Amino acid sequence: MDFRAELKKLLAVVAVFVACFYLPVGAGRFDNAVGEALALVKWYAREHVLLCLVPAFFIAGGISVFVGQASVMKYLGAKANKVLAYGVASVSGSVLAVCSCTVLPLFAGIYRMGAGLGPASAFLYSGPAINVLAIILTARVLGLEMGIARAVGAVVFSIVIGLAMHFIFRREEIAKANAQAAMPQMQVNRPLWKNAVYFATMVGILVFANWARSGDVRAVFLCCPGGLTTYNIEGTLVSKTEKEVTIVDTGGQKHKIPAELMEGMEDVEKRGVYEWIYRLRWFLVAGLLALFAAEIWFWFVRAEVVRWIESSWGFARQILPLLLIGVLAAGFLLGRPGPGNEGVIPNGWVNAAVGGNSIWANLFAAVAGAFMYFATLTEVPILQGLIGAGMGKGPALALLLAGPALSLPNMLVIRSVMGTKKTAAFVLLVIIMATVSGMVFGTFY
Repeated sequence: MDFRAELKKLLAVVAVFVACFYLPVGAGRFDNAVGEALALVKWYAREHVLLCLVPAFFIAGGISVFVGQASVMKYLGAKANKVLAYGVASVSGSVLAVCSCTVLPLFAGIYRMGAGLGPASAFLYSGPAINVLAIILTARVLGLEMGIARAVGAVVFSIVIGLAMHFIFRREEIAKANAQAAMPQMQVNRPLWKNAVYFATMVGILVFANWARSGDVRAVFLCCPGGLTTYNIEGTLVSKTEKEVTIVDTGGQKHKIPAELMEGMEDVEKRGVYEWIYRLRWFLVAGLLALFAAEIWFWFVRAEVVRWIESSWGFARQILPLLLIGVLAAGFLLGRPGPGNEGVIPNGWVNAAVGGNSIWANLFAAVAGAFMYFATLTEVPILQGLIGAGMGKGPALALLLAGPALSLPNMLVIRSVMGTKKTAAFVLLVIIMATVSGMVFGTFY
């Protein structure tokens, strides 16, 4: 018997027993935090798994099966042309418009296919950070200077973070490049244009299936003198008068909100082309699904489809459990935005910590943003409420640059893909750069 190993097991059992013995069940904040963790998981399952993650898993599986490894290495590999590799990776978010969790299967797919650490890290950051719609909404709701700073910062961040990751782990990247140079070319089973149409169809399904979720009144966070927020609603704006605004939430419940409490509501209403796409989104998705079924039937053989499904399931099996644990932890610690939705960490602590433009305020905002989970576009109204409650513009930018690209669930999955050291380096780079950017921005604004 290994005495030390058995002693460690005994100490672990004792620690778990003590934690259970003193579990603060019945304490209001603890019970509320448990409820918030479960509520966040329920919301995540309803709003993200079917329409966001499932298409992303299939895209990632398609990358690993149908995209030749030589092609990935040519454009994103360790020996690829740096201008092309970082250029492609840094603007990917403008097309995908995904959140920090939806980008994970796509990142895992290209990384395992041989993409260099630098371009893969740039893609990992840019996917959720460089969202054209989010940047436009930021400029309209939080001010033009904030929108420009977010756009410039996100693009620069993705490139700098990618280059920094490549430099930090350059020995491993050199070894990977040498190994890749000796690999044979993979046989191509179909023309490039067919693969391009196949992936474009899946990306179209992902984008249009989530169009309503990205363009509706995604979360109405209203600032008032008494606290951070007044309402926390996700749904569709159905009417607006001088006295009240009516919103139907995602559960079908109707909410009437006094108009005088609304701030900048006109900035998040749907207009123009976006409104037409919103109304036709399910017809577009149905058409793309029909096209996708035809592509699978006519262009692919049975063995390829089986390998594609197996690969997609492999990504789901690895990523979903970690996301579940991460979402539970994020909900327990931080809760959901809104009154009565606090986790074990009070919202008041956040409000008090992000005022002014000190290094502490910017660092706190960057760290808090890195660990919180932001669905696409929710960061804008959340920050609207925080700024109204006294948050400085520097810390606001720091949170904007760190928040959408990272989250606790996101970190757990990244660690399973590229290891603890690389994950720690990536997270620290994002936090440090967000902090410095916030301080510089806050100095001038």
